[in-house]
Order: sequence, then structure tokens, then C-alpha cells
Amino acid sequence: MSEVPAGWYPNPDETETFLYWDGAAWVGEPQAREALEELTNSAQVSPPISSRQDVKVGLFGGKKAAQAFAEEAATLRVELTELQEVVSKYGLGDDVRREKERHALTQEISNERLKLDSLRTEERALLAEAASLRESIIDLRTSAGLQELGLYDFEHPAESSVVLSAELEAIRSEIKSAVTSKTATTASANFTFNNSSKEGEKFVRDMSALLLRAYNAEAENCIKGAKAGNQEANVKRLNTVVAQIEKQGQMISLRINPAFHVLRLKEIELATKYLKILADEKAADADRRAQLREDAKVARELERETKKLSDNKKMVEATLQSAQQNGDEEAIVRIQAQLEEINRNIDEVNARAANRRMGHVYVISNIGAFGKDVVKIGMTRRMDPLDRVRELGDASVPFRFDVHAMIFSDDAVGLETSLHQKFEPQRVNKVNSHREFFRVTPELVLSELKQEQVVVVSYVVEPEAIEYRASVGEIDPASVKLQDDPVDEDSTEEGEAE
Repeated sequence: MSEVPAGWYPNPDETETFLYWDGAAWVGEPQAREALEELTNSAQVSPPISSRQDVKVGLFGGKKAAQAFAEEAATLRVELTELQEVVSKYGLGDDVRREKERHALTQEISNERLKLDSLRTEERALLAEAASLRESIIDLRTSAGLQELGLYDFEHPAESSVVLSAELEAIRSEIKSAVTSKTATTASANFTFNNSSKEGEKFVRDMSALLLRAYNAEAENCIKGAKAGNQEANVKRLNTVVAQIEKQGQMISLRINPAFHVLRLKEIELATKYLKILADEKAADADRRAQLREDAKVARELERETKKLSDNKKMVEATLQSAQQNGDEEAIVRIQAQLEEINRNIDEVNARAANRRMGHVYVISNIGAFGKDVVKIGMTRRMDPLDRVRELGDASVPFRFDVHAMIFSDDAVGLETSLHQKFEPQRVNKVNSHREFFRVTPELVLSELKQEQVVVVSYVVEPEAIEYRASVGEIDPASVKLQDDPVDEDSTEEGEAE
């Protein structure tokens, strides 16, 4: 094998190929050894031309330069022809074409793969949709079957409860499962009708479905009619239906499955429990609003009393100054006593404003409205505690309240709480603790007050109840002086403001 022509060097990237170095850079395409030998044998190898310097032609050398350019062009055409023959001989053009075709095929395959991935994604979505539709069809068929047995998907009160909704969902799932599996009722398995066991099975099946439908309808009515305090009545109502079904289905030993009955009773319990929570929240909110109104009244009352005492003090001080200027010793002593009383009253008002536990605990009753052995034990911070009692005896009750005791205490809140705790078993309203009525006698309350070691200035055991006694004929109605109903100025002001 002949030597490689000058300027050609082995290609480091590919074996058996060579590159041409023009002294400044690699020029041209890689060439095989056979191609270089062919070129060497057929003609002088000329290196690829990367660039040519511009040739300056003198003023009188144009013809000679043109002839040189023509010769060079003829040489280049010969070289180009020889190179085209080499490319054609060794199929280098086919390699380029095949490379282009390979690239085009690769791109087409990539595009087809993308389309295939898209089709697969679409297929998965369609399969999921089909599965969802199948489940919906099954749910609809199940729902239709449940409705035939009186089990409807109605709105349950506890559905909106964050605490009770999960428990309700579990109970309802068990109820549906029992109805679907036909375990909600039990009946005779060996009943024959017209000497036919097949007709007997059909009779038992139809009878069971009919009575189960009636039972479920009654259970739904109990739940829809549930209130905060009627759970016992609803349970009794549904128990009665169970007994009636057992009586009517005696011939085929038909009865509601006790486990299924317990589930439906739990539904009633959850409904009542949620409604009771709502009622308690509503009552507590009403009591909070009432307490806020009462606190606002006390604050306004204390403010008015403070202003009144302050004005009186200024007036008495001015009178005292005048008496001192006149040297009236008798008037000075009298006025100083008045000033000391005003200062004591101011101190008391300030103490009440600062100490929210200070006030009066009252024991009152209304035998015309609640009976003889019912008392109300409450607390007020009013300057005149009887104002609060008069408000309680407004038009919402038929008669006014009678006061058994009015006890002032620095810790009226603690005294009231202690009495409530002692009489908790006798509380009339066991749902709302803010309703302070107790089924006890005034004598018993007096006995407990003595144990509290508080100062009871006066205590009336037997209520006067003038309006009530006059109304029932115990005393002459004509002898009763009718009192005006109390007017709550603060409430009037609030109403006008609203």
C-alpha cells in the first residue's frame, strides 16, 4: 500500500479515514485510504481549498492573469470530476441519503410513539369513565331496590354535623347492607301455600317486603319529626310498629331483625342528639345576649348613678363652702354628714364597677305560674335589685314574682353557683342550665342559706301572691291595688336605636 499523500493525517474519530490539514485548520471531509490511493495513482492530489487570497491584477498584466485563472479553473474542473467519480464509485452519496432517510424515519417513529401514548391515555380515561358509569348503573339499581322496601335517601339532621356525620354514614351503610342482603327481617323458611312450597316462599317474600316497607316508612317519619326532647316518644312509636309487625306476621313467624331495629333507633338517637346540640347552642346564645344586655344595663345604671352622685357632691360642697363662709356651725355639721354619705355611695358604686362578682342573690317564686314548690334563684348587679325582679314579672308570665330573700354579697356569683349546685337534682329544666328554676320549697332554700354563712336580713317563707290569690277568689279582687307594669327604659332605648 502506497504512502498517504502529504497533508493528510489519520482521523482520530474514525478508523481507516484521513483528514487534510492546510496549516491553519482541518479542511474538507474525511477520506478513506483507498480513495486517497486512487487519487494518487490517477492524478496529483490537490488539497481542498478552504479559501483563496484575493489576487491583485496590475494595469498591464490583465491578459496574463486571465490566462492563469482559466488554467486554474480547468484544473479545478478536472479535480471536481475526479472527486465525483470517487464518490460515485464508493457510494458516499448513498450514505448521505441513507443518513437523511434514517433521521426522517427516527422522527416519524418518535411522532408515532407520541400519538400512541396519547391514545393510551385517552383509552385509560375512557375505561375509567366506563367503570364509573357501570358503578352508577349498579347504584341506581340498588337504590331502586331499596326504595321498593321503603328505604329512601332522605336528608338526615345529623348530616351537617362534623362530629356525628361519620357515625351516621356508618350506620346508614349497615342499614342498606341489611336490606340488600335480606337480613332486615326474619321469617319461616318452611311455609307452604296451597300445598306449594314455591308459592309459600313467594308469599313470605312479598309479606316481608310489604311489612318492611311499612316499618322503614315509620322509621323515616320518626327521624324527620325528631326534636330536641322527643327521642323517647319516637323510640316508643317505632317499638310499637315492631310489635304490630310481629303480631300481623305471626302466621309466618315474621319479625323485624332486632339488630336492624337497633340501627334505626340509632338513627333516631343521632337526629335527636344533633337537634339537642343545636337547641343548646341557640339557648346558650340567647342567654349570652341576655347577659350582655344585662351587663350593658348595669354599666349604664352605674354611669348614671356615678354622675348623679358627682353632681350631688358638687352641690353639697358648694353649700358647705357657703355655710363655712357664713360661720353656720350647725349647717356645717349637717352638710358634712351628707357629704360623707355621698362619698360612701360613690365608693360603693366604684366597688361594684370594679368587682363584677359583687351584687345581690335573690330567691323569688310565682305560685300562679309555676306552683307552690318552685323557686327561682338568680343574681343581679343592679343598684336596685328589685328592678330585675320587676322585669322578670313582665307580660310573659300571668302574675308578678314574689321576693323571699334579697342577699347582698361581695361574691354573689359564688353564692349563686353554690346554691345551684346544691339544688341541681331538683332543677326544673335539666337541658338548659341557664334556666334557674328549682323544684324546692322556700324553707329549704333558707336552710341552705344559713349554712352558707351569709347575712340574711329578712326572709319571707310564705309568698304574698296578691294577684294570684285575688284571681282564684282567696281574697277580694276589689281590695287589690293594681300596680303598673314595669317599663324598661333601657329596652325602650335599645328598641328605638334598632
